[in-house]
Amino acid sequence: MQDRHLIPARKGSAARLKKGQRLRVINTHGTQVVDFWAFNAPDLGECMSMEHSRPAIGRIIPKVGDVLVTNKRRPILTLVADTSPGVHDTLIASCDIYRYQGLGCKEFHDNCTDNLGNALQAMGLKRVVHPCPFNLFMNIPVKDGLGVSFEPPLGKPGDYVEFRAEMDCVVGFSACPQDMLPINGADCVIHDAHYEILEPA
Repeated sequence: MQDRHLIPARKGSAARLKKGQRLRVINTHGTQVVDFWAFNAPDLGECMSMEHSRPAIGRIIPKVGDVLVTNKRRPILTLVADTSPGVHDTLIASCDIYRYQGLGCKEFHDNCTDNLGNALQAMGLKRVVHPCPFNLFMNIPVKDGLGVSFEPPLGKPGDYVEFRAEMDCVVGFSACPQDMLPINGADCVIHDAHYEILEPA
């Protein structure tokens, strides 16, 4: 196992993952949502797709054993472990400056959309597409089959999810800076998170 890597509060990070390696994303403080993306390393236009993965797995929240697929319907990551209550989100787009403007923010606000672009750029990569993220630890209940609400996470400090790479990929993370809704806890305080890359078991 390699060293633990930081996903800074309000900011993003990215890493390379080889086929067969495992990735552990850790909710260090227990209340932090992490927007998460994965891209085919040789072709960033092929990406983990929530709208393609939902019909592939037959549910809106993946569980251990589920294979997440790309926009070409090819396996990219398998969820192999989850110590959290298993409440994540595949429905909500990553926040952006327009989302915060709509919530009444008058100045620039850190956002997951920019965080992903900046994280890829720091690796010398250019974002080709911006897919809907897999929002780890995010609690978006679906009510009566129609409505959604934005609720605090249900986990505890140190909860993690673990994936196995089914292809060489580039993964991106954002410690979501949403502090105008309680998705990062009722106190709306943003925390850092961490990830680890592990060799095949």
